[in-house]
Order: sequence, then C-alpha cells, then structure tokens
Amino acid sequence: MNSTDLQFYIDQHHIEATILPLNGHTPTVSDAARELEVETDQIIKSLVFILNDEPLLVINNGLARVDRRKLAAFLQVGRKRVKFARPEQALSVTGFVVGSMPPFGHKTSMRTLVDTAVPRQKVIYGGGGDINAMMRLTPSELMKATGGKIVALSE
Repeated sequence: MNSTDLQFYIDQHHIEATILPLNGHTPTVSDAARELEVETDQIIKSLVFILNDEPLLVINNGLARVDRRKLAAFLQVGRKRVKFARPEQALSVTGFVVGSMPPFGHKTSMRTLVDTAVPRQKVIYGGGGDINAMMRLTPSELMKATGGKIVALSE
C-alpha cells in the first residue's frame, strides 16, 4: 500500500488530514522534523506490537520511547508477552512499510493506544504511506480516525 491508498482512505472516511510529499526519505523523527520545519514532538510514530499473536498499534511522539513495562501493565500481561513486531510482520498487518506507516488506513483493524503526550500538540505529522511523504492532522482527528485510547506509555 502507499500514499494513494491512504488518500483514498482519508477521503472515504472524511478525515481532515493532508498528505505532504517530501523531497526525500526521512528515516528518523529528527529528519522528519527538520524537513517539515516543526518540533520533534509533533512527529508521531505508529508502532506495531504483537500480543498473543494479535497486532496492537501504539502511537507515540517525538523522540520518546514506548515503555514496554507500562504497556504490559496497562494490558495486564507480563512484559515479555508484549513484543515489538518485526518489520515484515508490521508490513503484513498494515500493508505499509516501516518508515512510511500512517496511524490508520491499515489492511488489518487494530486496537490502538495513543500516548498522553500526543494530544498535547496542536498539529501532528505521521507517516504518509510512502517513505517520502508525511501526513498532517490534528490530535482530535487522529483520535476520531483511530478510535484510540489515551494511555501513559512513554519512558
């Protein structure tokens, strides 16, 4: 899948979001923030975890890392049962390659958790479906589009 598929999903679901083509690949949060001329905390990361063979999407922002202990505690399981998806697993579940993954529009519907820091931003930027695209939206649109639950998950 790519940014064309994502745009179709945005249009079909009436989501207020804009896909922004970039001059090149932005493999890190810092690269994306520099390219877009925004703060690193405005960049969101869509991360796929696996719990009992089921995918789970966690959306975090900036340079913060997901604390697997907090995630496991919220899910009421042992920390070792929550595994970060391998890139090929994430591709299989979402249809998007790691580094381009948007927070919605995936092949598989997933339970979504959003870190408490994300809604503190006025505007956020996430994967745009291609390695040379980002998507601009508001946290409220993100929550509407994902049906996510806000949880404190950062280290």
